[in-house]
Amino acid sequence: MAVDTVDTEKRAAAKTALREALAACGGNTKNQAVIAAIEHLQSLNPTTAPARSGKFMDSEWLLISAPNFPRGEQLADGRFAYTLGNLAFNMFQPTELKVVADRVFQPVFLLENGEQQTHDIVVEFTTIDETIPQLSGIVRNQGICQPISDTVLQAQFTGGILTPKVPTKLNEWKATFGEQRQSAKKTWKESLMSGFLKLMFGIVSSGAMNPENGEISFTMKRSPKGRLEILYLDEELRITRGVERGTVLVCQRQH
Repeated sequence: MAVDTVDTEKRAAAKTALREALAACGGNTKNQAVIAAIEHLQSLNPTTAPARSGKFMDSEWLLISAPNFPRGEQLADGRFAYTLGNLAFNMFQPTELKVVADRVFQPVFLLENGEQQTHDIVVEFTTIDETIPQLSGIVRNQGICQPISDTVLQAQFTGGILTPKVPTKLNEWKATFGEQRQSAKKTWKESLMSGFLKLMFGIVSSGAMNPENGEISFTMKRSPKGRLEILYLDEELRITRGVERGTVLVCQRQH
């Protein structure tokens, strides 16, 4: 890894321009002004071989562009609403429960084998269903990644965890999420797709909530592998693009 210091002022201006462009369009990385700002910043990337930068990539990265979960709806306050199923492979019931993503972040840390890093995607959410008490929770999609070139990571998911964010509302949490059997309200297409995904990815559910902390989990034994290109990396920002789908995400280092 080599980090130059020649164009510090240019990079600072380019990062400011990117943040302003994101703010003006609700974080949409498909916006032309955002695309241009990212391309300009990419040309100033100070980190060579970012995928192999080891501990320099380690951090808790906060997503500052729009989330990329399927079928999101942007609310008037700028946050994005999803169903619980959209956040975690339809593995947690009730899958149709409406929630808003309050914060999305990614803890990236080197694993003990020294070759792989964590690739978890953590969503802090609040329910917005008027038929239940407002609850705050956390969905953690667990994953791992490793470099396959100087700029590309190979990533895969290994499981997921649903847990309450506020333990003082455990009784309300259990009332809402305690029943994790397949919902009878699912259409035959939804049931077929759910069964197909479980078989294809080797998904194994814990099947029950931990009564002590309200946690529910599942594991994925045959998760598909995806590739992630690192477009930009420095001490402040990380910008990535999914090779298969082209999804661009902008994250800010938290510590």
